[in-house]
Amino acid sequence: MRNIISMSLPDINEEDVSSVGEVVRSGRLALGPKNEEFEAAIAGFVGVKHAVTVSSGTAALHLIVRSLDLKTNDEILVPSFTFAASVNSFLYEGARPVFIDIEDETYTIDHSGLERNINNKTKAIMVVDVFGHPAEWDEIKRIAEKYELKVIDDSCEAIGAEYKDRKLGQFGDAAAFAFYPNKQMTTGEGGVIVTDDDSIADMCRSMRNQGRGEMNSWLIHDYLGYNYRLDEMSAALGVSQLKRLDDLLKKREAVAKLYTQKLTEFDWVRPPVVKPYVHMSWFVYVVTLAEGLNRDEIIREMEKEGIPARGYFSPIHTQKYIRKLFGNLEGTLPVTESVAKRTLALPFHNNIRNEDVDIVVDALKHAVMKYA
Repeated sequence: MRNIISMSLPDINEEDVSSVGEVVRSGRLALGPKNEEFEAAIAGFVGVKHAVTVSSGTAALHLIVRSLDLKTNDEILVPSFTFAASVNSFLYEGARPVFIDIEDETYTIDHSGLERNINNKTKAIMVVDVFGHPAEWDEIKRIAEKYELKVIDDSCEAIGAEYKDRKLGQFGDAAAFAFYPNKQMTTGEGGVIVTDDDSIADMCRSMRNQGRGEMNSWLIHDYLGYNYRLDEMSAALGVSQLKRLDDLLKKREAVAKLYTQKLTEFDWVRPPVVKPYVHMSWFVYVVTLAEGLNRDEIIREMEKEGIPARGYFSPIHTQKYIRKLFGNLEGTLPVTESVAKRTLALPFHNNIRNEDVDIVVDALKHAVMKYA
């Protein structure tokens, strides 16, 4: 059956369309002023010195890893409950993941598991602000400073989120945001690195552009680099979207509150937990089903009614390519493995109507009752 409600949709208005059209008409489609404008706007929004636009969140993470000189056999502490790019970004450089379990409420990395996994090969912590909820940054920073570890903030799902009144992107040596169409704001494809470190920013700017030095001629290269540039049309869309990001986040928060209000009455599902000292930036709306329910059967039943739903996430440490590289790690992260079987992403975007939320919740209820 064809879906009657979209899983996700970007929020595009006429100003966005006009901004992109102006760039297309200008003929300056790459390496132009819109990237500089977008970088300045993002840095100002986050509250950091530097922003470096790139072609994706994955590219942002990869360049951060390279700028920190993380290399073969260095160990990186990282949650497994994340998107593959978090781990892939340092696998590209030969570094090794040490998977850390997650908290059982927010599903961010469990800081209590960090110290017992630190050894002389440990060089960095990759933190994931999963689903737009900030990790426990005070404890993570304390541990990183104690052991002199680098910290990478994978905040690709969390633009605009705050931890104790500080915007994400201010924590760690550098952070990455991503702007795929299902994100809070979009550039189509695209991402950005934010940092207060001049050296990291300079290296990332060079490496995104084939390793060229900023003052070098076109065919002179200082570093091994990549074609990770963001085009001018995407940057223009980013500038336009960022201007109304606060409104976009409020719309998403309103949808999330509506879902939570309607789901709280049921004992077979737990709505997302938001800590009182954080400001959530709602990326997706992920609920957790009670033990004993078959999440995949429920998804199939909902899809029969035209309602899409997704399992979120499949743990990285159980993926086929990780098993080939590091052996069978199943059973090592009990919270991650339990949660991953029971988490369910519901249709979520800025312009879902109240009646659509009712339809989704009813479909979920009917599916659960069928298989309970």
